[in-house]
Amino acid sequence: MMFDKLKQLTKDTGVYGISTIGGRVLTFLLVPFYTHVFDTRQFGIFSTLYSFIGVLNVLMLYGMDAAYLKFASNPVVGDEKDNFSTPYLSVLTVGIAVSAIIVLSKSYIYSILDIPANYFYLVYYIGGILLLDAVTVIPFITLRLERKAKKFALFKTINILTNVLLNIFLIVKLRWGIEAVFFSNLIASLSSFILLMPMVVKKIRAKINFELLKRLLKFGLPYFPAGIAAMLIQGVDRPIINHLTNLETAGLYSANYKLGIFMMLFVNMFQYAWQPFFLQNAREENAKELFSKVLTYFTLAGSFILVVLSLFIDDVVKIKIFGHSIIHQSYLSGLNIVPAVLFGYMFLGIYTIFTAGIFIKEKSIYVPIITIIGAAVNIGLNFWLIPVIGIMGAALATLAAYFVMAVIYFFVTQKFYKIDYEYSKILKIFSSLAVVATIYYLQLTGGQLNLLNKFLILLLFIILLMIFNVGREEMIFLKNRFIKRKIKNA
Repeated sequence: MMFDKLKQLTKDTGVYGISTIGGRVLTFLLVPFYTHVFDTRQFGIFSTLYSFIGVLNVLMLYGMDAAYLKFASNPVVGDEKDNFSTPYLSVLTVGIAVSAIIVLSKSYIYSILDIPANYFYLVYYIGGILLLDAVTVIPFITLRLERKAKKFALFKTINILTNVLLNIFLIVKLRWGIEAVFFSNLIASLSSFILLMPMVVKKIRAKINFELLKRLLKFGLPYFPAGIAAMLIQGVDRPIINHLTNLETAGLYSANYKLGIFMMLFVNMFQYAWQPFFLQNAREENAKELFSKVLTYFTLAGSFILVVLSLFIDDVVKIKIFGHSIIHQSYLSGLNIVPAVLFGYMFLGIYTIFTAGIFIKEKSIYVPIITIIGAAVNIGLNFWLIPVIGIMGAALATLAAYFVMAVIYFFVTQKFYKIDYEYSKILKIFSSLAVVATIYYLQLTGGQLNLLNKFLILLLFIILLMIFNVGREEMIFLKNRFIKRKIKNA
């Protein structure tokens, strides 16, 4: 029964992964494209502006996404239309107000971000992107709650294809500058809004249930400062690098940071499936045992992705297509930050697993405290480490923030939702990582990290995982999940 539940989580993760991986890979392909058409200064400008967009996305939602996810899965106030309409209309109202304020305050905002005045016009695109993205969040969560993963995947894929293709057309054919990035994003966001409108029209009622709104705000508002802090962790390093160095260095860092996309994809597609999964299974008799297994499997998969990408990312980005490397040579000096970025995303996934107790027991008051601590660690280490070790300091600051948050989440949630995780297996996974990381850096500093040695390191890691971590239950699960399916499909 428990492994059937894990198969369900794996299946949903896989479906979300089709759109997430496929779409993000297409988006990722824009990174090498940008490195060949924009210089590091231009890359720094739009990276800084997108960090700003990330923070404002949280302001637009003010925790309403988390609250809707919690209460719509188990309605306690109002009917189905109330539970959709109240958060949707609330987000729409706030979104219009915030977008208007942003447009009216463009000169003040750009002076804080240290963006040249000739880019002021981009704020109109930013306002539109923020509003459209905000009003599609609740409908997309609805698709997840209703387990309409295929429709979710389709709409997300259309969004990303629109964005990518329009970027290429505007830059290559029409010779636009970085405004092409923002205009393409705006049209892609509009496409999602149009696709979701039939569902919105069907579910919405032109009325706010204020009793429900009160419950939503009580649970969701703590996620607002937490969300701001989380976005600071993800994006504050670019403005700090710009402040301490220059836009060129910020662009170099941002381009290489994006190479962590594959771990981010894994975490994102897992999160899409994980949140509805633990809410729907929280009342099962073996729920805690099930959640314990999820952490073990996630850590196993995440560690494998971490090792593979850390070993081979430099070989991949140097591959030449039509005489050009995937990443322009002027950006390759920042490749050393990639392992730290990947490891940081892995801890992001681990702390996401620990948040189950927060949702189940409605203890959202802890969320802003923990996330603000993480943001403080990140900002402090950025200012301390960047002057000393450059962009590697920014990557390590983000890794440290996610690690600290995962540790605090663990100890806090164990107090009111205790789960006996498989500590021995998880410790062995990290011990295996430590062994191969030591060999990796010894080979790297000794100048002996050739392709053969990389494969040997990967083989060693797989052997260590098999020896220490894959027991009888895991082998049965892997056999039923993959081997039998292959035989059946043969």
